[in-house]
Amino acid sequence: MARLFRLALLILATTLFAACAEYPVANTVTRVEYGYVETLEVYRESDNLPVNVGTVLGGIAGGVIGHQIGSGRGNTAATVGGAIGGTLLGHEIEEKVAGSHYRVTVRLDSGATLLIEDNRDVDLRVGDRVRVENNRVRRA
Repeated sequence: MARLFRLALLILATTLFAACAEYPVANTVTRVEYGYVETLEVYRESDNLPVNVGTVLGGIAGGVIGHQIGSGRGNTAATVGGAIGGTLLGHEIEEKVAGSHYRVTVRLDSGATLLIEDNRDVDLRVGDRVRVENNRVRRA
């Protein structure tokens, strides 16, 4: 019964991690425009809390995995060690997922200004010629 509970808990943790991932949605209409980068801002969208979803799920998963090792006091030590390691790893993963965000202002060839927010590494500089396709910016 306990083994079944641990397996269910591990499956739940894995499912929650997978649910947090972002999946691209296919658009049927492609909008392409060209222009120049006018401003580029980098900011971190972090909650600055020591405990976040990744921390909790990592601790649970690490504890469950650690509990599978050894018996007696060794089992207890492995459970605690796994929980601590999972907590640290889960926190780091959550911080990377939150990561850096970019706010790019593009002066389009038409004269209009377009503000685009992106969480991918954009590798752009002010003055670069860019192609904007479905609100994604890349060097032209």
